[in-house]
Amino acid sequence: MPIDFLYPEYEVIRNPQRCIACRVCERQCANEVHSYDQELNLMKSDESKCVNCHRCVALCPTRALKIVKTDHTFKTNANWTNEVIGEIYRQAGTGGMLLSSMGNPKPYPVYWDKILINASQVTNPSIDPLREPMETRTFLGKRPEKPERNLDGTLKTENLPPNLELSVPVMFSAMSYGSISYNAHESLARAAQELGIYYNTGEGGLHEDFYRYGANTIVQVASGRFGVHKDYLEAGAAIEIKIGQGAKPGIGGHLPGAKIVGDVSRTRMIPEGSDAISPAPHHDIYSIEDLRQLVYSLKEATDYKKPVIVKIAAVHNVAAIASGIARSGADIIAIDGYRGGTGAAPTRIRDNVGIPIELALAAVDERLRQEKIRNNVSLVVGGSIRNSADIVKAIALGADAVYIATAALLALGCHLCRSCQTGKCNWGIATQRPDLVKRLNPDIGYKRLVNLVSAWQHEIKEMMGGMGINSIEALKGNRLMLRGIGLNEKELEILGIKHAGE
Repeated sequence: MPIDFLYPEYEVIRNPQRCIACRVCERQCANEVHSYDQELNLMKSDESKCVNCHRCVALCPTRALKIVKTDHTFKTNANWTNEVIGEIYRQAGTGGMLLSSMGNPKPYPVYWDKILINASQVTNPSIDPLREPMETRTFLGKRPEKPERNLDGTLKTENLPPNLELSVPVMFSAMSYGSISYNAHESLARAAQELGIYYNTGEGGLHEDFYRYGANTIVQVASGRFGVHKDYLEAGAAIEIKIGQGAKPGIGGHLPGAKIVGDVSRTRMIPEGSDAISPAPHHDIYSIEDLRQLVYSLKEATDYKKPVIVKIAAVHNVAAIASGIARSGADIIAIDGYRGGTGAAPTRIRDNVGIPIELALAAVDERLRQEKIRNNVSLVVGGSIRNSADIVKAIALGADAVYIATAALLALGCHLCRSCQTGKCNWGIATQRPDLVKRLNPDIGYKRLVNLVSAWQHEIKEMMGGMGINSIEALKGNRLMLRGIGLNEKELEILGIKHAGE
């Protein structure tokens, strides 16, 4: 019907003087936007299929292509915007729920950008990281209340709770095999091994080829229990119980049957072509006591040798939730903010549920300190950690380390076209199509991830040196090194920082 017509969101601009009809764009586009007219010897474009992934633009040998946002609009209305009208038309025509990928795009405040870092000057001189040692290692897990020593003065290391050692306070967050490709998982695993950090399997199990990276692997146990068995639990260095995620708090997972093929089916232990649907709650967890039982069941199954992480979404009562988790026996709490990405989330949930990770982190750290149980757990935060400055600010607000996912995929070549759920990722990341998967070369991909984290590590050292701090441990929870700008009194109070100029 005409009322269902929506003008394409993007326009393909082709320069006829540059286009040589080589048909590279046609071969490279999994969405079939481009086609060749033999009679006219011209390339044509079906812009209604374009997702603005830039694959054609990047590979056009003559730079004949560019993708632009269409200037076609409905009558201007600040309340009833193009986006709102288009979404109503789509739902009125289909009766379906709107799905979106890769995080909340709304112009909500980004608190990282409203926090500034202090620097040393005269009375507390800065440190030159090129000439003096800077310690970026950190350990995740329970900490003893006070160190104990042997008679010869050495530290007692026996009977210490299990910890994860990171060379830099960064880990690759949960992205399941199935939602992303084999080559993407291999890139993450190899990079984690070389960097001396960890990557997370997500809720899709662990491909048998990647068991050799187990010392740098966090295995996840989600509500669907896909791919969970004894060997899987024993393969990883830590186990993460996924309760929630920032992109869709309170909502379960759904991987379409089209992605459940071959090794994905075998790894998840479900039939090919069947949708992998994770229920919203764990059906054996309805209280902190139930969570404690699962935590200790996993510890028992792995001889108490691996730390257990509990991952939750950042929501309005997150501090109270974290307090309960800290008392459940968990070693690490992972908190995912409302800008966290995912392969597919209900649009309304993604854009309206949850709170910023900056405020959640500050609230949780403060609550655990007030209750004198901060050493019971480590805190890992994620949800749009974009650069090394975000990491420094997160640690100063109380985090022990951060999770990155979208940034890692961008390093692999993702162009944030937000169409992961279609399985047609032109960059070989969020797809299971063999012809598309091979576009991501893991030999190149893992090196790009190593480059990214190594660059961030250098920048972290520079920023710490500028503060006159020479270790991550000295930065942790050191909110005196932060100042807010453009924040109101309540925001400053929750963050626990002063305004710039104070």
